[in-house]
Amino acid sequence: MNEFIVNIIHRPEMVPEYAEKVTGHGKAEDLGRKALLRESLDIFLTQQECAHKNGLKTTIQMTYASLFNDEAVQTAKEHHEKYGDEIALSLLGLPCKEFRDKYKTKDFCIWMFSMDDKKAIVRDVFEKFYEKFGFYPESTGSYYMDADLINFIKAEYPSVKCAVATCWEEGPKAYHTCNNSWYTFMDGGPWAPWIPSRANTHAPAANADEDSGIVAIPHLSRDLLACYDGNGSNFGTHPQNVLRGMIYDTKTWEYPYLYNLIDQYRSLGKYNNGYAYNMMFVGPGWMNKMGRWEQPYELLLKSYNDGCAYYGKLKKEGKLKDLTMAEFADYYRQKKTYTEPECALWSDILYGSDKQLFWYTDPYMRACVNMDQGGAVVDLRPYAAKLEWPVGIGTKHVYDASYPFLIQEKYRAGYFTHYAGEGTVRSAKIIHGGEEVDLCLCRTKAHFSQSGRDRVLTLDPVEAEFSDGLTVKIQSVITFTEGSSEIKFERRIVDMSDPTADVTVREYMVGCYGTTEYSEDMTPLTLKVSAEGGDKVIPYKYKCRTESAVGASEVSCNIPPIKTRVSMRCGNGGALGYVSEGYAFSPMFTLGYEIKVCDKEDVVTWLKLERAD
Repeated sequence: MNEFIVNIIHRPEMVPEYAEKVTGHGKAEDLGRKALLRESLDIFLTQQECAHKNGLKTTIQMTYASLFNDEAVQTAKEHHEKYGDEIALSLLGLPCKEFRDKYKTKDFCIWMFSMDDKKAIVRDVFEKFYEKFGFYPESTGSYYMDADLINFIKAEYPSVKCAVATCWEEGPKAYHTCNNSWYTFMDGGPWAPWIPSRANTHAPAANADEDSGIVAIPHLSRDLLACYDGNGSNFGTHPQNVLRGMIYDTKTWEYPYLYNLIDQYRSLGKYNNGYAYNMMFVGPGWMNKMGRWEQPYELLLKSYNDGCAYYGKLKKEGKLKDLTMAEFADYYRQKKTYTEPECALWSDILYGSDKQLFWYTDPYMRACVNMDQGGAVVDLRPYAAKLEWPVGIGTKHVYDASYPFLIQEKYRAGYFTHYAGEGTVRSAKIIHGGEEVDLCLCRTKAHFSQSGRDRVLTLDPVEAEFSDGLTVKIQSVITFTEGSSEIKFERRIVDMSDPTADVTVREYMVGCYGTTEYSEDMTPLTLKVSAEGGDKVIPYKYKCRTESAVGASEVSCNIPPIKTRVSMRCGNGGALGYVSEGYAFSPMFTLGYEIKVCDKEDVVTWLKLERAD
């Protein structure tokens, strides 16, 4: 039986994001204005009422500003006693008169401060919390928490066991849809709870030595397809996200998509040993009396009521377990092992297509497989590198906290490009008589299964047709083996219209590295073909060179800027292994194998990720 866990998280922000401008009616900025503080507190109380009347307990993440408000503090104490709510501490909601007076800055994202300021702010906020409640919190959080910040908090305040630690796919897409003004890049993390490594928050810990000491949860539970293809802020189980995306009936004020999204999260238990997770985290700024995103307050309130009612209904039916953040951290550590992956075979529930994406994450990688492109890997993050990536003022990454990619179709094209170059993708081509058919052009559907430590995607066969009349039916099976840092690709020739014919299968990966659309310097990279006759090496110089060898044991690329080595190997004897460098207008690298096969034969290759120092 599947267990569906939900975290309901509220925060009395007091000075909600955006709300000062929205409610100020052109007045000079005044973060201590009583009307703003009163409205914000009232909205928090309303959110608490929505949860409690539906039988749900919450995690109350006290903000720095709320710690100066006696009513907010007293309410948290009362709700803890009456409803079992957890009193936690958020590192969101820093801006207030007291904070501005003390730190002389308008910055409010904790990970963007210098490390010295991070430490000072954490001590300030945590000690203020202790002053008000007489204990230190077990949970904390922000939009993002970098590894250095988490390590410091855990060392200084060991009671902390859970944290909101990243916002899924909050990067260039979100930046562009916020009029190029949202400088909070944090692409590349898990979409579901994980144990962060001490080296990098995004990368899950592989063992106890790497364990940062906390369980991390995402800032929002988002649509793993619509969010990936578009702006994530429109597609989440936060009800006001759905309203912002205009995904509701403007006449009836109904939003079936919200319930479908929650239900799809419920369904993820079948891919994760019976466990599924969802969260709802809504700040008061989303429900102010003037409305938001063209919706009136009445609709904002209705959507939140309805969202809580749906969770309450599931709980009454025994289909949901509501936990506080600290309770969930204990549950997660009992439920999951370090190397156990998180899987999601996600279907389109918004646009009416048959599109599927498969998401996989473990301590060694995050990968996305797109069935609309024949099972191509369209996003790949090398967690195996456990890349140290300090963030904030005084580092090389003041605002870009993203985990770098090797493949990313949204930022580095993918298969479909508008020019003669190549985009990043891991796919295969079927070649016959001088013609090529890329599986990226062949839509299919996937079926998930689990066998021991293997998570297996079996794709429906697709058919390639050539001008001489030959048709080839080919099936792909993609296997992720827990703890291996490898992905196995099997291509099975199911049928040929001419059983005496043969075709060449070209397995390839076009890769790069980076966190945005803009190319990085590729000259530190080294490409290599490993073979009995000696290695063939290409130091990357943008010269379009290729090296190859029949029977190559491995083809690889070493990427020093992100301490990553990516390689491919082939299980078919006599396969031609090759590597290619790109050119300035197509700054990629390619790894691949070619092998000739006949009817009913297979091609097997593996893609492996490793840390390279």
